[in-house]
Amino acid sequence: MTPEGRPRWFVRGDIDGFFGLAIDNLVQLLVILALCRAVLGFSDELLFERILPGAAVSVLVGNLFYSWQAYRLAARLGRSDVAALPYGINTVSLFAYVFLVMLPAKLAAESAGACADEAAQVAWRAGLAACLGSGLIECGGAFIAQWIRRQTPRAALLSSLAGIAVSFIALGFFFKAFAAPLVGIVTLTIVLVSYFGRVRFAGGLPGGMIAVLVGTLLCHATGLGGASDEAWHSASANLGFRLPTPVLGDLWRATGAGDLVRYLSIIVPMGVVNVIGSLQNIESAEAAGDSFETRPSLLANGIGTLAACAFGSCFPTTIYIGHPGWKAMGARIGYSILGGSFLTVVCLTGAVGLIALAVPIEAGMAIVLWIGIVIVAQAFETTPRHHAPAVAVGLLPGIAAWGALMMKTGMRAGGVGSPSGPPFSVDLERALSGFDVAGRGAFALEQGFIFTAMILAAVTAEIIEQRFVRAAVWCLAGAALSWVGLMHAYIWTPGDTVVALGWGSGAPWAVAYLGAAIVLAAVPKLGKPGAGGH
Repeated sequence: MTPEGRPRWFVRGDIDGFFGLAIDNLVQLLVILALCRAVLGFSDELLFERILPGAAVSVLVGNLFYSWQAYRLAARLGRSDVAALPYGINTVSLFAYVFLVMLPAKLAAESAGACADEAAQVAWRAGLAACLGSGLIECGGAFIAQWIRRQTPRAALLSSLAGIAVSFIALGFFFKAFAAPLVGIVTLTIVLVSYFGRVRFAGGLPGGMIAVLVGTLLCHATGLGGASDEAWHSASANLGFRLPTPVLGDLWRATGAGDLVRYLSIIVPMGVVNVIGSLQNIESAEAAGDSFETRPSLLANGIGTLAACAFGSCFPTTIYIGHPGWKAMGARIGYSILGGSFLTVVCLTGAVGLIALAVPIEAGMAIVLWIGIVIVAQAFETTPRHHAPAVAVGLLPGIAAWGALMMKTGMRAGGVGSPSGPPFSVDLERALSGFDVAGRGAFALEQGFIFTAMILAAVTAEIIEQRFVRAAVWCLAGAALSWVGLMHAYIWTPGDTVVALGWGSGAPWAVAYLGAAIVLAAVPKLGKPGAGGH
């Protein structure tokens, strides 16, 4: 506190907090650049003129709000130890929207005859629509978040998130780590020692920063960071200040094209998971001594996401996990302002392009891996111990969806779905069955897998608690979602399998869930549940 009794905006510990938060968000930007270029084929113009300025607006809006919120709380309580809620780009939504929304949109556009630039624009607009849907859900969820949490077992809420973390986040970077073992294993060790071993390095340097610096040196020493002169020139050419500009016309065009409805099975669960995850992080902050109001905290998160899509970013924001950790480091209010300001400057000046060459994605992959590991670990740690089987069940749909994506990616590498190769069709299912691979099941699990994970985990948790009627109700929810195509139902396109929304489109799975509901409802009459059989 100042001599006048007001909280300090900046303290020494905010420097440590800034490095951690800035690195977390910087890794997200590097991942955005890598995926948007390599997977989606986005041009530098689209990235630096639209997406990054939009991300800058979203990150700055949220960080300034959470800093102000922490200042108000500290002033009201007369305390000097209040830490702002950490905030930034949502890692889980980033991967989900790239691989489950924008990539399918791009492939569908290419299959329909669009050129590469046109397909990239279609993918970008689909991402804007998905980000809009997520923001609306986050804002609406601010008013009902507590009710959702009361009705849903924690294992169901966290296991779907963990399924994404272990597959779409962790495994891909795990492959990269062992493809470049010197970089991957050494930096992962530093991150594990710092974050899990709670080792504070000499000089108080954050472990994440040390991992990125060591990874960068190893990348350049081993040739992984050997960018060409042309690449450096191209990155330098992107330097320059860009003011964020609204893209409401493109957003309107995307919603008019039906993207908001087409990808509802991804948007809705991602939005709901973000609401619940943010709520849990607010409660975690309260446990650490900082009691922030739930509704404005969640609304600010939703407004940040809406600001992102309004100015061109496809990537929602979120309240980060780890408030107690930032607070223990000594971070208070200013680290949030510093982190948001740094990312804003990086995005608006185009400097992130140079950083992407100077700091290869392999240098920061250990932090992304750590994020995935933490999410999976928390799913088990923060649920009742006897609900561990429910968490395990909830992991499976996400892993299955990632496996289906890898299977189709391998097919594309072999020419399937390309203009000169055979199209994706039901014949692939027959070919896979000859190798004892149930392709139909994998593709069915891929569609709406987050819904599937939540429902199966909830059913398992309710069965463990011997609340069979509640488990039956969850199965009825699965039947309803399957019937309208939000789960499991899919159709073949020349380049992919896509969700098949429509009345009765998922009838086979709907009937199966209905049968499960009937069995569960009849359990109390068919047998007498035992006691203490967890």
